[in-house]
Amino acid sequence: MDGPASCDPCPDGGSVRTRSQLVGSTDSLTTIDSPPGIGEGIPPSKIYHPLSFHVLALLMPASILGVLARLGLQALVTYNGQSVFTLAYIQAVGCFIMGIGLGMKAPFGRYYGPLYTAMTTGFCGSLTTFSGWQVDIFDSWVNVGQYPRAGLRDVIDGLTKTWITLIVSLASLLFGMHICGMIAPHCPAVRPPSKNFRYALSIISVLAYAATFPAYSRLPADFRHQATAALIFSYPGTLTRYLLSIYLNPRSKNIPLGTFSANAIGTALLGLFHVLQGLPSPVSPSACSLLQGLGDGYCGCLTTVSTFAAEIVTLRGWKSWFYVLVSWVAGQLLLLVIMGPSFWVGHVNERITCTFQAS
Repeated sequence: MDGPASCDPCPDGGSVRTRSQLVGSTDSLTTIDSPPGIGEGIPPSKIYHPLSFHVLALLMPASILGVLARLGLQALVTYNGQSVFTLAYIQAVGCFIMGIGLGMKAPFGRYYGPLYTAMTTGFCGSLTTFSGWQVDIFDSWVNVGQYPRAGLRDVIDGLTKTWITLIVSLASLLFGMHICGMIAPHCPAVRPPSKNFRYALSIISVLAYAATFPAYSRLPADFRHQATAALIFSYPGTLTRYLLSIYLNPRSKNIPLGTFSANAIGTALLGLFHVLQGLPSPVSPSACSLLQGLGDGYCGCLTTVSTFAAEIVTLRGWKSWFYVLVSWVAGQLLLLVIMGPSFWVGHVNERITCTFQAS
C-alpha cells in the first residue's frame, strides 16, 4: 500500500481492542502478528500485506531494540541476593508493552500499520524469550548452580519459575491492555506519514540492521558475546518466527502452530548451543562468542512469551490450557533429549567452559 495519506480523527474508546474482543476469536488468534486489516476497520487503502517491504523492514530495528532491551534489563536485574529471577522482569515488561500494542492495533492501522508489527512482533517478541524461560526451568531441574539443596527443592524451583512466569506474563499483558483502554480515547489526532517519510523510514531501518555487521567487526572483541553478535542474529530470528506465524497459525483453530513451532525450534537450538559451550574440549573464543550471539540473538528472537501470552488470552477455555501444557512439555522434553544425555553421559559441563573473545 502506498496510497495518499489522510488525516484520521483520534480513535474513540470503541476502537481500542479489549480482552473480550480477543477471547474466542479465531481471526484474532491468526492475525496477532499481522499488520492491522479489515478486522480492525482499516480502509483497504491503508492495509499492508504481511510480507510488504515496509513491514519486513521495520522489523529490523525493532528486533535490534528488543535484544538490547533484554540484555540491558538482564544486566540491570542480575545481582547477588536478588529476590526475583531475572527473566521475570523481562517477560513482564515485554508483555505489558505487548498489551498496549494489541489495544492500539486499530489506531496503529489508521496511522501506519507496519508500526504495529514492529512494536509487537518485532520489539516485544524479541524482548521476551520462551527458549530462555525453558532453559532456565531445566537448569533448575538439574541444579546448574550446584546449590546445597535436596532434589525436591530442584523440582519446586523449576515449577516456581513456570507458574510465576505464566502469571506475571498474563497479568502484564492484561494490565497493558487496560492502561491502553484508559489513555487511547484521549490521544491527539495524528496525520499519517507521507509516502516519502514511509520509504525513508524503511530505508533507515535496513541501514540500521546493516550497521550491526561493521559493529561486530570494528567494536572491541569483548562486546561480541555481550551484544554485537546477538544483534546480527536478531532479525533472522524475528523473521523466522514471523514467517512461521503468518503461514502456519491459520492452519489450526486449536493451537497456533507457527508460534508453537518457533518456540519449540528455538528452545531446541538454545539447548544445543548450551551443550556446545560446555564441551569438555572447549570451542575457540570466536566460536564461543558466536554461540552466545546465536543464543541471545537468534533463539531469543525466534521464541517469544509476549505473543504466547496473547494467544493464551485469545484462546477459549480448555484450548488455552492445552496450548500452555503442550508448549511447556515440548520445550522440556526437547531439552531433556538434547541437554540431559550430554550432561549425564557425555561429560558436558552444565556451565560454559569456553572463553569469550577479549580485546
